[in-house]
Amino acid sequence: MAKEKEKNGKFEAQLFKAADKLRKNIDAAEYKNVALGLIFLKYISESFQELYDKLSQDEFSDPEDRDEYKAENIFFVPEKARWKNLQAKAKLPTIGQELDDAMEAIEKENSELRNVLPKVFGKPNLDTTSLGQLIDLISNTELKATSENSKDLFGRVYEYFLGEFANAEGKKGGQFYTPKSIVKLMVEMIEPYKGRVYDPACGSGGMFVMSEKFIQEHRGNIKDITIYGQESNQTTWKLSKMNLAIRNINSQFVVWNTGGSFLKDAHPDLKADYILANPPFNQSDWGREILQDDARWKYGVPPNGNANFAWMQHMLYHLASNGVMATVLANGSLSSNTSGEGEIRKNLIENDLVECIVALPKQLFYNTGIPACIWFLRRERQVRKNEILFIDASEMGFLKDRVHREFTDEDMDKISETYHNWKKNSEKYENIKGFCKSAKRGEVEKNNFVLTPGPYVGITDAIDDGIPFEEKMEKLTNILKEQFAKEEKMNEEIKKQMKKIGFSI
Repeated sequence: MAKEKEKNGKFEAQLFKAADKLRKNIDAAEYKNVALGLIFLKYISESFQELYDKLSQDEFSDPEDRDEYKAENIFFVPEKARWKNLQAKAKLPTIGQELDDAMEAIEKENSELRNVLPKVFGKPNLDTTSLGQLIDLISNTELKATSENSKDLFGRVYEYFLGEFANAEGKKGGQFYTPKSIVKLMVEMIEPYKGRVYDPACGSGGMFVMSEKFIQEHRGNIKDITIYGQESNQTTWKLSKMNLAIRNINSQFVVWNTGGSFLKDAHPDLKADYILANPPFNQSDWGREILQDDARWKYGVPPNGNANFAWMQHMLYHLASNGVMATVLANGSLSSNTSGEGEIRKNLIENDLVECIVALPKQLFYNTGIPACIWFLRRERQVRKNEILFIDASEMGFLKDRVHREFTDEDMDKISETYHNWKKNSEKYENIKGFCKSAKRGEVEKNNFVLTPGPYVGITDAIDDGIPFEEKMEKLTNILKEQFAKEEKMNEEIKKQMKKIGFSI
């Protein structure tokens, strides 16, 4: 299994590396729409072709009948937009316009994709030779698709490309992509098996995709969940619609508007069973002056200069009576007393909504190096009432590259299992110094309702290596003595060399 995962990872990495070579002088933010648009087009074309060939062999079926595809939940691809026809024109100087026309034709045939697909291929700054080579490169994935489900393959490729483009874009990349290991941890902890799943800042749809994977891995039915999302950036929303369509996830309720979730809530009556989100950190000027008396601020009006508790209360407002939510926020949300934030946090704790806090390591995110945390909140808690589980994962993970950290599968399992064992009141749960602590409300009150895990979990005890203190000090003193001697020798040499050129010290 691990070998297969590694093999797949290498395939996606090689494909991205080859595609990125063709980017040349195009900005990553622009090129992602080109590459991801082509991957999406290839996927829907392949799905269409598979059913088309099947219908062609049935004398009572018409392979050009749109209703046949609708019945199978497959996008109908008009002839001019079919991959094999476009690939045949890949070397022509008009290929950019051909692709834009193809995208438009697909949108006309499929109302779900209207205003979603990129039409950027005819831009003058895009080299048509490189574009043709990119089409040929993506065409070669057919060799891989023969041995596995093409939905899984193209889903993985799309997801991998999203992550790599987020990396290339740096700070801007974090606006549309939450690193996979964080999303997976959140999903594994709240377990969205059945019901309504909501993300008010859904980016490219990663939370929904991971929820689907979780359901599949636990032999559930993807039709048992309905997803609701909102995104204020139209380009990012388009990425999410394609990301979900590749996996055949119904994105009917994933909405874009410029107002965003605060000012123009697209799902005002929604009560979700599960909420997963990674909203913008410490967002300022979010509209407080307009929303001062909004019904969402049940636990206190959030300050204008920071939307952390506005996001949290927006989610709580949309959380069903027995719902659970997980949201990533900056660490400041755990301890800040600025402009009433401490009072809001106190109210959340006193209403027994805060279930678990996980402190994350630095360098997990593409758009910021500041440390963050995950808040888990639950309504109508049946067990562990008036207790909060603190988990300090700030030293976990590994450096994936020079600037980005990632959790290992073992890290995620350890955190998730600790949470579930605690939640079940299992004998398997125990407080571990430096890692986890179940604290009753009285202890939290003594800490002035500050929720930073460190003071609760404590510091891990140093491992005794068995060497007596006196022996260690003797060894260190000898090393220091040697260094002093070397320093003295070097100082004498410097004086000697300076004297040679006429300077004395």
